Amino acid sequence: MSGLSAFFAENIAQNETIKYVVSKRFTENGKPIEWEIKAITSDEDEAIRKLCTRKVPVPGKKNVFTQEIDFNKYLGMLAVACTVYPNLNDASLQDSYKVMGADNLLKKMLLPGEYADYLKKIQEINGFETSMEDLVDEVKN
Repeated sequence: MSGLSAFFAENIAQNETIKYVVSKRFTENGKPIEWEIKAITSDEDEAIRKLCTRKVPVPGKKNVFTQEIDFNKYLGMLAVACTVYPNLNDASLQDSYKVMGADNLLKKMLLPGEYADYLKKIQEINGFETSMEDLVDEVKN
């Protein structure tokens, strides 16, 4: 049973922050600034999913509902939760972009391609081998 100890909380690798260049447009002394990102726990992920889930009535069935996740909202909130630096909740940073809310700030700061790449990286560090967009496309087909 000595192999079981490898699963004890004190023996697992700690969740470290990762440095990642999200955009070459943010520079300091001519060099792109690295953002710091981290994975979140499954409990934190579940809380985000709950915030992004809504009840939708089932057509033709009175008082019957199904749950639906807004994946765009989920991915945006996941990216915010995983971003350590820059502090997306900083009021002065939000003010400089004339937005309120960390998720709105992230979308305003990044170009569409940068934002999509960032979401892929966030999913990767959280252990999603297939992106949420791929899963949604797979379900649609």
